[in-house]
Amino acid sequence: MLVWERPEPPDRPVPAPLSRERIVRAAIQLADADGLDAVSLRKVATALDVRPMRLYSYIAGKDELLDLMVDAAYAEIRPVGDGWREVLRSLAETTRRAAHEHEWLADLLGGRPQLGPHALASGETVVAALGDVDVDAIMPVVASVNAYVIGAVRREIAERRAERATGMDEKRWQAALGPYLERTFATGSFPTLATVVRDAAHLDADHTFRIGLDFLLDGIEARISGVLGGVSDM
Repeated sequence: MLVWERPEPPDRPVPAPLSRERIVRAAIQLADADGLDAVSLRKVATALDVRPMRLYSYIAGKDELLDLMVDAAYAEIRPVGDGWREVLRSLAETTRRAAHEHEWLADLLGGRPQLGPHALASGETVVAALGDVDVDAIMPVVASVNAYVIGAVRREIAERRAERATGMDEKRWQAALGPYLERTFATGSFPTLATVVRDAAHLDADHTFRIGLDFLLDGIEARISGVLGGVSDM
């Protein structure tokens, strides 16, 4: 049985009460503070003041713990809105917000679908909002939005980590590299890139994310409208 289906052990009179919820909460606190490398069953047990072997009554190992942590984060990803476009935008924005709150989440998103109860509840909301879309198109649409969000969020988190590692924020990094780019562009080898770097608006991460999301949603809307229009003409 998967961890979602397996009942917890019955309560016992012990010095330190335990539950999956307490285990996951402790693991998330460790990961929020010091990243996924700080999460191990031994470290979680120490944080809960219990022996590590007690945790194995509740979870089979670290992989299950990570699954539970991700699903707990999905409790913060609750898309809302009227119509599929608003719901997909909400999905993107709440996923991004959760990943900014829990940086480790960016490392665990993607891959095989999450099947925990909170993830399934989020998926149900999104799929229900796409009820008028051809059933074969629903999952590609959702996958496209998820792929965009995961890519954007991982880039943003990587920037955060680079800033912490180097002590240089984006403006200081740009100032440090500016002279090199000026010399390189002065060679005339990259005229188009030089024009964009010099003349285009330099947007912050929030604006960049939202504009890119608009591009994606516009494309989805055009594709869906074309398909639905073709159906109505038949």
